[in-house]
Amino acid sequence: MAATLIATLPALVACQRDTGPDPLELTGKMFVFNYRLAYATYMITLKKTQPVPEGSTVVATFENPSGGDPLRLDRKLFAKLDKVVLESPDVTCVKKQTPYAVTIEVKGPDGALLQTLKTDVVSSLDQTILPAQALVVGPAYDKNPAVFKDGKAPEHFETATCPD
Repeated sequence: MAATLIATLPALVACQRDTGPDPLELTGKMFVFNYRLAYATYMITLKKTQPVPEGSTVVATFENPSGGDPLRLDRKLFAKLDKVVLESPDVTCVKKQTPYAVTIEVKGPDGALLQTLKTDVVSSLDQTILPAQALVVGPAYDKNPAVFKDGKAPEHFETATCPD
């Protein structure tokens, strides 16, 4: 019996996969426009489908809609949390119906790549829906004095623009 077990052991080892299933699944992607503060961000949501080793991280790279270097976000993955929400730094020049590339890498505690996700985010709105300046300032959301002269709303709010 021991000889049979020893003979079948190499066959069992050969059946093992080098890598397991992907640990994260993309569940949502969109642009968030904050009208009061006059900025936009990417918002990506992920669901954990497999456990990840303690100390794992996620690195997201977002295409910069205004051109230039991509925007990068590094986040630690927590073993007990099943959902991961990634919000980019503020972006400008978002154009309606234009696909913007996002790459998400899941890395183990040793820096080894566990998974790569690639997707595009498309906005149904253009940045021109945002005001040119934040409408409120400070922690109490006070009216921005640069926009509300003498406390009165302007007849027309300037909207955000982007150089072509």
